[in-house]
Amino acid sequence: MSTLGSQDAGGGPPAENLEYRIAHLQDRLASGELGELGVRVEARGKTVLLTGTVPSSPCREEIVRTVEEELAGFPVHSDLVVTEASSPDHAEELS
Repeated sequence: MSTLGSQDAGGGPPAENLEYRIAHLQDRLASGELGELGVRVEARGKTVLLTGTVPSSPCREEIVRTVEEELAGFPVHSDLVVTEASSPDHAEELS
């Protein structure tokens, strides 16, 4: 009997499966358009933590969606920071 699709006594996916799935996810992120970003995916118990900096809100949403798809069944907590540079709304006054 394989533990890959089985659940643990707590009703969630088996924790040992999480590390394998995170490694697969990191390969998927690295090979896509998001590969250059410094996003870290870590297991914290049975929760997944995303940390790093992304250039825009749509990018953050795409990463979170990808992680939630790949790691379905595990709670995902995102601490991704958006560094979106916007145009100034007024002229800077120099004195």
